[in-house]
Amino acid sequence: MRTRVKICGITRPEDGVQAAGMGADAIGLVFYQKSPRVVTIEQAGEIIKVLPVFVTTVALFVDADRNYVEAVLAGLDIDLLQFHGDETAEECGRYNKPYIKAVSMREGVDLQACCRQYPGASALLVDSYRAGVSGGTGELFDWERIPKNLPLPVILAGGLDADNVIEAIKVVKPYAVDVSSGVEKEKGLKDEGKIEAFIRGVNCVENE
Repeated sequence: MRTRVKICGITRPEDGVQAAGMGADAIGLVFYQKSPRVVTIEQAGEIIKVLPVFVTTVALFVDADRNYVEAVLAGLDIDLLQFHGDETAEECGRYNKPYIKAVSMREGVDLQACCRQYPGASALLVDSYRAGVSGGTGELFDWERIPKNLPLPVILAGGLDADNVIEAIKVVKPYAVDVSSGVEKEKGLKDEGKIEAFIRGVNCVENE
């Protein structure tokens, strides 16, 4: 099965177009005020407007107020929700949209238990852990900590870039890989060459 690619933290229409044109399956829009990659509903609308068809739009939230999530969904054509905080399964599933649940790989985390806790999730996004930071750290974790028999698809994130994504896919065999800081020239601004190199690396694994 082909490994899908999500480019997260898109803040400009041109970055979304470049990512999609190079083969990204999904782009992530961050609706979290503490992130350097946060976008407003208006900014996100400009990005979505120029994306080609068949590119999945993902809205990322961290313990967001219900009214804010509903405002985003009312104002934008969002395909998939991504919850990066301590949201319960009930909170994640209340919007009648498919969702993925992010899990930070802190010490002792049980991914099998997470799958049972979020049975309605479309996938688990497995990310690096740093206290007080919800993703986008650029840090790696030990991929061997991910069990091979999880009942939910795995989206691998955390410190990925063109130099390590081939090894990451071979070790984890994820459904998808998610990258943000690994394809940036500065926080929030993507680098066309890095996106191309990252996706080329993913495709190399598929062609072996």
